[in-house]
Amino acid sequence: MNQQVTGHFMKKTFSYIKVFVALLGLFFVSVFIHKTSQQKTACAVQHITRFHEKPRTTQGDSHILADGAWIVNSVGRLGNQMGEYATLYALAKLNRRPAYILPEMFNWLAPIFKIRLPQMHRSVINKIKWKYYRISDWMSEEYKHISGKFVHLTSTPCSWTFYHHIRDEILREFTFHDYITEEVNQFLEKLKGSRENVTYIGVHVRRGDYLTVMPNSWKGVVADKGYLEKAMTYFRDKYEEPVFVVTSNGMQWCKENINSSRGDVFFSGDSNESSPGNDFSLLAHCNHTIMTIGTFGYWASYLAGGEVIYLDNYTLPDSPFLKVFHYDAAFLPEWIGIPADLSPLLAKKP
Repeated sequence: MNQQVTGHFMKKTFSYIKVFVALLGLFFVSVFIHKTSQQKTACAVQHITRFHEKPRTTQGDSHILADGAWIVNSVGRLGNQMGEYATLYALAKLNRRPAYILPEMFNWLAPIFKIRLPQMHRSVINKIKWKYYRISDWMSEEYKHISGKFVHLTSTPCSWTFYHHIRDEILREFTFHDYITEEVNQFLEKLKGSRENVTYIGVHVRRGDYLTVMPNSWKGVVADKGYLEKAMTYFRDKYEEPVFVVTSNGMQWCKENINSSRGDVFFSGDSNESSPGNDFSLLAHCNHTIMTIGTFGYWASYLAGGEVIYLDNYTLPDSPFLKVFHYDAAFLPEWIGIPADLSPLLAKKP
């Protein structure tokens, strides 16, 4: 009897052990699957949100800002944002203060570039008593000695005089995300066709609001057909197989006024001013640049390097624009200026 009970007990115990081992195995398998799933999901999310990851952000701990903080206003579109960022970067470094950017500036620049400056959380911004410091559109000796731990730079500077001495660092900040570079290079390769010694010339034609702002507010003009012909002739004479990649916020005018009969002109880009990354990246990846006016064309030229032709002296001598803008501070000395045709303005003068 005891042997029967013992045997029955052993069988039952063995059954429990088998069930336990089976459950334990299922547990480890499920853990492995869960871990693998998490890793795959993380990789997928990283791939999908490759440029949406935010840089370091201040949260509210006062010790984070023990060394002070410098920020700059976030005003205007892409070209203005880049000018503000670069100026903040340079002046903060010059004055040995940590720099932070506003969330709005991050939203403009982070989808396109691998920027490194941390953005400051809005809750922190609102708690700080800032020293507002307005700067002009060119470097001044006084900017090397700005006092204050918490400085809020204002204005919309776009001048190489602030940061050209650290050009390599600025170019590093404005490094395109890898996938953008890959897409642009693939596009340019298609334009190459059968050419063996191709040279890409980015052409940015700014029109839009400047058609009224320049003559009515600044006593100035925008680039005309004659200017573009001179600039393109320069590159056609110098390079064996130039390819002109034209972007503009007035593409129809470009198609009507730029001679494309030679087969070396391509009207590209999407002309979307609210989302300018495509046009900008295309221009910045070219070898050389023809720009007209505006910060968008300036920064595309600065990032592309190479030779740059720009529209020079596009305002009358008595233009109020010259009170806030200096040609020699806006365009690098080695860039080539072609004077604008001011005859339309002169014809209107009494």
